Amino acid sequence: MLTRLVITRREPFANSYEFPITGAYEKLVGKVYGEVDPKNRLNKIIVNLGKAPRNRRGRAEYSSDFCILKPLDMARSNGKIFFDAPNRGGKRIVAFLNDAPQSNDPSTVEDAGNGFLMRQGYTIVWCGWQGDLLPVKDWLALKVPVATDRGEPIVSKVRTEIVADENGVKSQPLSADERVKSYPAVSRDKIRASLTVREKSYGPRIPIPFPKWEFASCEKSPRTGRETIKPSSNHLYLPSGFKPGHIYEFIYRAKNPLVLGLGFAVVRDLVSFLRYRSKDAAGRPNPLAIAKQAVTLTRSRIASPPLSFSPRDGGRYRGGLTGITHAYAWGRSQSGRFLRDFVYHGFNEDEAHRKVFDAIAPHVAGGGRLFLNYEFGRPVTSSQQHTNQLDPELFPHAYNVIRDAQTGRRDGILKRPKTDPYVFHTQTSTEYWQKRGCLAHMDGKGDDLVIPDKVRIYVIASAQHNSPFGSEAVKEDTQQRVNPLPAGDVLRALTVALDLWVTKGIPPPPSQYPKVQDGTLARPDRSSTRFPNIPGVRYYGLYNRQLFLDYGPNIQRGRMDLHPPRPIGNGAYTILVPKVDRDGNDIAGIRLPAVQVPIGTYAGWNLRPPGLAEDELAGLLGSFIPFAKTKAERRNTGDPRLSIEERYKDQADYVHRVSRAARTLVDERFLLPEDAARIIDEAKKLSLFVERKVQ
Repeated sequence: MLTRLVITRREPFANSYEFPITGAYEKLVGKVYGEVDPKNRLNKIIVNLGKAPRNRRGRAEYSSDFCILKPLDMARSNGKIFFDAPNRGGKRIVAFLNDAPQSNDPSTVEDAGNGFLMRQGYTIVWCGWQGDLLPVKDWLALKVPVATDRGEPIVSKVRTEIVADENGVKSQPLSADERVKSYPAVSRDKIRASLTVREKSYGPRIPIPFPKWEFASCEKSPRTGRETIKPSSNHLYLPSGFKPGHIYEFIYRAKNPLVLGLGFAVVRDLVSFLRYRSKDAAGRPNPLAIAKQAVTLTRSRIASPPLSFSPRDGGRYRGGLTGITHAYAWGRSQSGRFLRDFVYHGFNEDEAHRKVFDAIAPHVAGGGRLFLNYEFGRPVTSSQQHTNQLDPELFPHAYNVIRDAQTGRRDGILKRPKTDPYVFHTQTSTEYWQKRGCLAHMDGKGDDLVIPDKVRIYVIASAQHNSPFGSEAVKEDTQQRVNPLPAGDVLRALTVALDLWVTKGIPPPPSQYPKVQDGTLARPDRSSTRFPNIPGVRYYGLYNRQLFLDYGPNIQRGRMDLHPPRPIGNGAYTILVPKVDRDGNDIAGIRLPAVQVPIGTYAGWNLRPPGLAEDELAGLLGSFIPFAKTKAERRNTGDPRLSIEERYKDQADYVHRVSRAARTLVDERFLLPEDAARIIDEAKKLSLFVERKVQ
């Protein structure tokens, strides 16, 4: 439970700008403190919680950074929390739903972007849930205890993959990420450690002899360039340097595992407190609480369902006197996987047995969950085709309770009907190639699933994992230009639909995703996807496999005993990807006007360039391959895709088609009218056609 909420900073947001209807916002920054009873059945799922230090009440303690953006006058809010699960300590929801600049300290009018969330009246809440983050200004981190074996250090083998994409790197933290703590080596004696290197993920591991590496750090003076080598139990040092793009797999004996599963508890406890309690255990008021009279007036003003009177809540208005009627959660990529895991492990039920979130909206989470609730977990990692492919993103992948294709075990993310939330699962084309996105709606054997009634799955066709508003199609250590399609337009419309579903029972638009049944989901090879043979574009059908792997007998209890995990025969989950049209754009999903009326091919994958593990998938980046401007140019290069001049009569014809596509998406509730108008206006300004010289 949350014991204290301490506000250390309170200030106006956006220079006290008056957002329509809701009015001015304020920002609250501070710390939350809590404690968790290991004996409570809801907490027993947390790995090593029983081995954490306990206070005099027999409970394990945590503390976390928090930030809240709230209407200054809560009586003018919509009565709903939108919790944004931070991504590696960073705030994301305002950037993606408001088309705002990325900021970990949103303060100005510019940081509010288009003001969508504020105009809707949401209270936006963040808190740290990742317990291994290093303290950095404006990051949201969680402090958790170290587990011990009756006071003695817990020791186990761990495996880490290190990839440096720059020349001259000679040392790296054992966590493989400068942002997170490393599990220290028990000893700097190298005899019980091993280091291998390979250029390609599926290539052979080449052992690196002991004399070629050290437990040490290397720091270079920015003034003199002199290197200082220091012995370190937290770093790996290669005197010859890490080869860019190569995968260094290091297995060593580590100690002091963190109780990272407490990240689930802090989110549960904070949101439950803000939603249901008027004061914390120390008597400090809930900053979202408003008087009962104001609550009633506000609810009637915005025509939301009235607050209910429930004896179970001690004879008070639902949520105590907070005025909060609903809570939603949004998370992107890593934090979207966190939300799926949060629900799977049962944390959407608070310790008073109330629902925490009415709905969750994991974005670009793919078919994975999180490497969090494990002994020696590393939630910072992301399993991809080139990196960390063997990290555990285990069954279940789908929301349904189904039978595992590997073990035959039955399980699913949604298995607690009384507390399961509504789900809006959104993803892009990239997740099919890199994050096993098909497993969110397939059985692992190659067959479609019937999606549960409380779930919608929406795929933004041909988009990539991360394209903030205003992205440009430029190369970023990739063979092709990077896909610039933004997601915010669709996410805003779906947020409105989600709210109407939860509060008014209005069904949202039908799910939109590729399926085996209708032929829009295919094996990754070119003959199956029908990706066109475009000059200068390599296509290998590479994707992030999900092999049947043996992590040892204790994996279901959060402990890995085999490093690296052993493949089980030749078994693997069936991974399928979107089939494309003759231009190379995805057929199924929500097709934005840019895809319906294209000026090029938008793909969810891209390849690494020479010198960086060439031809492996380039992280979570997609591709943009523009059409030729003229028929002559197309014929000269041998491009099978029609040119711009062959597609559209003139600029007016192009704008007309974009307008028609945008208005249809508005009718289908996949675009808001304001975004459709902006897209049409942008089409008018786009210069596509070659000017013909007057003779």
